[in-house]
Parts: sequence; C-alpha cells; structure tokens
Amino acid sequence: MKVLVTGNLGYIGTVLTPMLLDSGHDVVGLDSDLYRDGDFSNPPDTPTIIKDIRDIERSDLEGFEAVIHLAGISNDPLGDLNPDATYEINHRAAVHVARLAKDVGVQKFLFASSCSLYGASNDELLDENSDFNPVTPYGESKILVEQDLQELASDTFAPTYLRAGTVYGISPRLRGDLVVNNLTGYAVTTNQVFLKSDGTAWRPLVHVEDIARAYTALLEMPLEQVCNEAFNVGRSGENYQIRDVANQVSEVTNCEVQFAAGASADKRCYNVDFSKLEQTVPGYQPQWNLRAGIEQIYRAYLEFGLTEEAFLGTKFLRINCVKERQANGELDLQLCWVSNSVTS
Repeated sequence: MKVLVTGNLGYIGTVLTPMLLDSGHDVVGLDSDLYRDGDFSNPPDTPTIIKDIRDIERSDLEGFEAVIHLAGISNDPLGDLNPDATYEINHRAAVHVARLAKDVGVQKFLFASSCSLYGASNDELLDENSDFNPVTPYGESKILVEQDLQELASDTFAPTYLRAGTVYGISPRLRGDLVVNNLTGYAVTTNQVFLKSDGTAWRPLVHVEDIARAYTALLEMPLEQVCNEAFNVGRSGENYQIRDVANQVSEVTNCEVQFAAGASADKRCYNVDFSKLEQTVPGYQPQWNLRAGIEQIYRAYLEFGLTEEAFLGTKFLRINCVKERQANGELDLQLCWVSNSVTS
C-alpha cells in the first residue's frame, strides 16, 4: 500500500515508518521538521516532503491509498502555550487534510487521537463508548477532529481513530516530556526520581513500538471493519498510578523518589480498557510492559551519556524547543516557520 505519514519525523513517526517499510508498504513522509535538532539516534531515511500540514495541497495527497496523520501539537503543555494555534493545527488542519484526502481518492485515514479526550475520570475502566471529559485544549482538539471526520466517512473513505495511551520508550526523535521517559531521565541525570504531582493520577501506558504496531495492524485491516471506528491503543494491565511508575523507575535505577514542593493531584486521570483493539484486530500483538520499557530507557540513556543539561534543555523537551525557536525568531506565535528559517 502507498502510505503518506504526516509527522513522520516526530517521536512516533520515526519508529512507525521503518515498521511500515518492513511490512512491505511504500511510505512517504510529510513533516515541518520542527524538532530537527532533537535526534537521539539517526532517524530513518524516508522520502519526506518538508511542509507544514496547514499548507497541504491536493497534489501532496494524490496517488496515496492511505494517510496516517500523526502531525500536530504533541502534548498538553505545548497545547496550552497558544490554544488558538493548537486548535488550528490539531483540529482545523487535520480535518482539512482529511477532506483533501477523500477528494483525491485516499481510502484509509488513520488519525492520531488520544486517551487525553477522556480527561478527568474516576477509577472505572473507560472504553471507546465512554464519555469525554477533556481538561486541556490538546484533549479537546482530538474530540473535535473525531466528530468532524465522522461526517466524512463513506463506503470509499474510512477514517479510523487511534486513541493512544500515554506513550513511552526510545525513539530516534526522543521526547523527554513523557512521564516514563521523564522520570527515568531525572533518575539518570540527577540521581532522584522527581515527581511534580502527588502521583495519585491514573494513566494508561503504552510503548512507542506497540503504538506503531497498532497503526500497522489497523492499516492492513479490511476497510469496512475500521471505517469510522475508534480504538483505544495500549495493553491490558498497563494502567498505572504515577507514583507506581516512579517506584518502578526507582527500583530499576536505584534512585530515591522525591516530590516537588507543594506537589498536588494531577487533574488528568483515567483508566482505559484496551479489549476492543486486542480482540478485534488480530494483527496487533503488543510486546512491551512498563518494567521492560523502563529498563530499555535506562540503558539507552546511560549509553547515550545523557546529561542534565541536555535532558532539561531544548533537545528533548518539546515546549523548551518551541520557546527557544520563538525567542530566536525562527517560529512565530502560531508555530509557523519564519521564512528564512526553513530548510529542505
């Protein structure tokens, strides 16, 4: 299948594209390359259109059978930085891409949604039919896209919504702002597992490679079985309270858990049911659990020689990278490249 992956140079995209190629697909990427200075290892050499998704044209989508739409504002702190830009990129641009894709004959549109749309919840397991309760522009933007894409679904155009849990694991374009990566990074660079909240919130955790496996498996499902369907992406048994994550990091790294002064409860709290994906998509075979993931991250950080300066700087923390590019005049407030900063 000929597949366009938007956001192919990001955290998930640099793991997904080699997996798609190994499965025999013809892959082209499209990415603004916002984090081009953030390599943890060499990203895959995939043919890539360097372009902002807000500028996508019909010609960029012609000839593809499927689009995997990963590109967008990637987390809550960055989404809060400029909510209008978050809605512009994550919602309006995503729907624009989907409409163009349908117009030019793309059959499948796999959208990177998020369990963040469940937002604040109690301890009950949430399935794909559970109520939404987002607490951030990032989470709200995912709901808006899903609602608009439902209107585009047809016998020949199948939008599918992959509501990923909180991702972790090593990637060529590492993110240090994700909770498991972050806690392990603090342990390696400061000798303490530093918690900014009280650790009581629940999160569904999923390894980046298993997210890539979900995209690959759903891409290869029959059109009628995935059209207008949402799937929580993770693994049963992998919901954790953040304090339990911190304790596992502590055990692997032999570092003590420390709480920030005045640490309070995180309002983002949700337990998620992944049985739909596991039971209806036989090609999805997750391989990772939290403990193995922490051990992988810990080994990789040590091998990389990760320092506190690098970990807490602009290389691996998305919001720090964006703020620095804005301060240097490379990005404007809407997260568009200033013309003389764009390279191909």
